[in-house]
Amino acid sequence: MDKLLITGGTQLNGEVRASGAKNAALPILAATLLAEGPVTLTNVPRLRDIRTTLDLLGRLGAHLTQDEDGVVRGEPSTLTRFDAPYELVKTMRASILVLGPLVTRYGQADVSLPGGCAIGARPVNLHIDGLRAMGAEITVAGGYIRARADRLHGARLIFETVTVTGTENLLMAAVLARGETLIENAAHEPEVADLADFLIAMGARIEGAGTDRIYVQGVDRLGGAKFAVMPDRIETGTFLVGAAMTGGRVRVLNTRPDCLEAVLQKLRECGARVETGPDWIELDMQGRRPHAVDIHTAPYPAFPTDMQAQFCALNSIADGVGVVAETVFENRFMHIPELQRMGADIRIDGHLAVCRGVEHLTAAPVMATDLRASAGLVLAGLVAQGETLVDRIYHLDRGYDNIEAKLAGLGAVIRRTSATAGEVESA
Repeated sequence: MDKLLITGGTQLNGEVRASGAKNAALPILAATLLAEGPVTLTNVPRLRDIRTTLDLLGRLGAHLTQDEDGVVRGEPSTLTRFDAPYELVKTMRASILVLGPLVTRYGQADVSLPGGCAIGARPVNLHIDGLRAMGAEITVAGGYIRARADRLHGARLIFETVTVTGTENLLMAAVLARGETLIENAAHEPEVADLADFLIAMGARIEGAGTDRIYVQGVDRLGGAKFAVMPDRIETGTFLVGAAMTGGRVRVLNTRPDCLEAVLQKLRECGARVETGPDWIELDMQGRRPHAVDIHTAPYPAFPTDMQAQFCALNSIADGVGVVAETVFENRFMHIPELQRMGADIRIDGHLAVCRGVEHLTAAPVMATDLRASAGLVLAGLVAQGETLVDRIYHLDRGYDNIEAKLAGLGAVIRRTSATAGEVESA
C-alpha cells in the first residue's frame, strides 16, 4: 500500500497549476448520461474517483475514455444496463449521482446505497423524496434504491437542509422532466453552477444555479457538448495553506479567486499577504509564523468543511489559539488524534477543536482516515521536524492529482513509497 514520506522544514515557493475540480467533474460525468451525442470534457483531473466513475459509466455501456492530458471524450448514449453495483458505489458516495440521469432519461435505475469517506452520515432521503415528488416509483431494499418512471414531471422541491449532491441529482432529473421544476433551498456551491453550465451547453433550460432557487424548464432531449471543468478550489486552498504554514510564497495558476473568498479572508487574518488576478492567487508569508485563526464551517459561500483539516494543521503550529467549529459533518475530527501524535496541542469539545499552537511538530507515522484529513496530515508533515510517513494515502488519491509531484515542484521533500514505518527508520 502506497504511503508518502515527507521530510519537513523546507519552505514552499514557486508556481503550481490547480487541476480541475473533482467535485464538479463527478456530477458532470454523471450528466453525460443525459446526452444524445458525443461529449468532450477538458480540465478533468486524473484521480481515483474519476477512474471509478468512468468504470461505472463503462459498466452501464457508455464509451468514455480519459487521455494523459485529462481530456474525457466519447459516446455516452450507448447504455445497455441501468444498475450501479455495490462494489463500485461503496468506494465513492458520488456514484449516487447516476440516479437522477438514469431515471429521467431511461425510466429506470437500480443504484446501491453509497459509501465514501467515513466523515459522518450523509443520508440520501432528500434525493429519494425529490424524485418521488417528480413522479418516480421508488423502493429501497437489499441495500439498493430501485426507481422507475415513464417520464418525470416538474415539481416544487424544497430541501429541509442544504444538500449539494441532492441539488445536483434533482437538477439533472429535472432537465428532461415534463414542465417546470423549482428547487428551493438549493446548494450555492460553484460546482453546482458548473454542472448547470454543462447542462445548458447540452441544451437544458436552467436559471438561478448558484443561488438558493433554481428554475428548470424541462426539454425533450439534450445533445452532446464540449465543456471545460472549473478549477479545484479545495486543491488551490491546500497549496495556499501549505505556503502559509512553511513561511513561503506560492502562486496558484488556473484557479478561481471568486470561489475562495472565505478561505482567502482567513489566510489574510493569519498574517499572509494575498494577491489575486483573473485566474491566479499568490500568497506570501514572508518567512513569518502564521497567527491562529478561528473558523466555522458552513455551506458555501461560508468557510468550506473541505478546508477544515488543513486549517487545523495550520493552527497547530500558529501563534496563539484558534477555535475550529465543524458544523457540516459530525465525524470530521478524526485527523486530530494523528496531529496530536505529532505534538499538536488540540482539544476536542463536541463540534469544536481548540488548537493551541506549538513552536514545532515532530515527525511520526500517521494514518489518513478520509480525503481532506490526508491533506491536513501532509501539510503537517511539511513543517514537522524529521520524516513523517503518511499511510492510507489512497484517500488522498481520490481528490488530489499527483500532489507529491506538485509539492516537490514547490520545494517540498516528499516522495511516494510502499515502505513501512519500521523500514523507513532502518533505511
